[in-house]
Amino acid sequence: MSRIKNVRGRRIWDSRGWPTVEVEIRLENGITGRGLAPAGASCGTHEAVELRDGGTSLAGRDVQKALRNIHTLIAPALAGIDIHDQQQIDRILTELDGSGTFSRLGGNAAVACSMAAINTAAADAGLPLWKYLAGDQTVALPLPQIQIFGGGAHAGRRIDIQDLMVIATGADSFQQALVMTAEVYHSAGRIMKQRGQLNGVADEGGWWPAFSSNEEALDTLVKAIEGAGFVPGEEVAIALDIAASEFGKNGHYRLALESSDYDSDGMCELLLGWLERYPIVSIEDPLAEDDEQGLIAFTKAAGSRVQIVGDDYFVTNAQRVITAAEKGACNAVLLKANQAGTLSELRQAFSEAKKAGYGTIVSARSGETEDHLIVHLALGLNAGQLKVGSMARSERTAKWNEAIRLEDSHPLGFFGVNALNHQ
Repeated sequence: MSRIKNVRGRRIWDSRGWPTVEVEIRLENGITGRGLAPAGASCGTHEAVELRDGGTSLAGRDVQKALRNIHTLIAPALAGIDIHDQQQIDRILTELDGSGTFSRLGGNAAVACSMAAINTAAADAGLPLWKYLAGDQTVALPLPQIQIFGGGAHAGRRIDIQDLMVIATGADSFQQALVMTAEVYHSAGRIMKQRGQLNGVADEGGWWPAFSSNEEALDTLVKAIEGAGFVPGEEVAIALDIAASEFGKNGHYRLALESSDYDSDGMCELLLGWLERYPIVSIEDPLAEDDEQGLIAFTKAAGSRVQIVGDDYFVTNAQRVITAAEKGACNAVLLKANQAGTLSELRQAFSEAKKAGYGTIVSARSGETEDHLIVHLALGLNAGQLKVGSMARSERTAKWNEAIRLEDSHPLGFFGVNALNHQ
C-alpha cells in the first residue's frame, strides 16, 4: 500500500494570466504527482465554486485562501491515505468541504488535489495515466472538436455564439484530424486578413470574431473549410457551442450582435434553420440551463440528426444526467473535471451518460494550463471525443501534442466520426 505523506499547494498562472492552484502530492516512498486547476469564464450555475480571495490585489482573483485550505485542512485529512483509493480521497474532500459545491474548500483546491492524486497513483503504478485509468479495457483516441472562431465570453462577447469549431469527419487518425483542422484554421486566418478583419485570437486560440452577424461567422467558417480544399459536411463539419445561458434566462434570449429577441420556441426555430443551412453535426448548450423544456423540445426536433451537448445544463453531475435522460433532454454530455470538483464525480457522470446512451466529450476550460491530464482522461475512459480549444496557444497545443505522442507510440485505434452520438 502506497500512502500519502504530504500535500502541498502552490499558486501558478493560467492561460489568461490569472492565478490558479497547483497541488503536489508526495508518497511515503518518495513518488510525486501534480494536479493543476483550470478555470472557466462561462460557468454553469450549479458547478463547483472556485475560491478566490476578493479585495483589490490581482482584481480579487488571488488564491491564497484556497492554498491555506490545502495546507491546513486538506493535507492533514489526506495524510496516510492509500493513493490508489481515489474514491476515498475524493470522498474525504467532499465531506471535508460539506457545502455540496466546494464553496468552503474551493473547487479549485479540490480538483487540483483530485487530479494530483490520480497522477500520483499512476506514477506509483509505473503506468501512463491513460493506461492506469483504462485497465484491461480496449480504448481508442478521441475525435477532436477544435475551435476556429472564439466568441461569447471567450472574446469579449463580440459575437453571441461562444465557439465555432470544426470536426474532421473524414479523418482516419488523430494526427490526420489535426492536419485537416490546421488547414481550415489557417484558411480562416487568410480570409480574415484579406477582409481586414484579422484582430488576433480569443481566449482559446481561435480567431477573434470581427463579424457583423452570427450568420456571417457561420458563412465564413464554411468558406474556410472550402478554402482549405475540403467538402463541408463530408470531410469537415461544424460544431457549435451556443452557450445560451450567457444571453438567455427564463425563456427569453437576446442576441446582442443583431439586437434580436427570441422566446424559447423562437430560439429553437433559429437554430433549426441553421441546421438546415449549414453542415452542423454537434451543437452545445443550444438553450439556457434553466430552459429545460426548450432543451427537451430541441432534442426531440433535432436529436436524431445532430449531437446535442449539455454543458451548463449538466455541469458534470451524475444526478442531473440521470434526470435529463428520463426527460429526453440532450443526447451528449460535456465532462469538465473542475465543474464536478473531483474526478470520482466526473467518472460517475460519465458512467451515467453511457448508461443513458449519451455521447461523452472530455473538455478543457477557457482558462487553462500546460497540463495534459484531460487527454489521458478522454483516452483512458474511452470517452470518444475531446474538446480543447484551437490550434494556437501552447496551453492548447500541449494537449494536442500529447495525443499525437500517444497515437505514435501505442497501437491505439481512433474513434473518428463514429464517436458522434447521432451517427
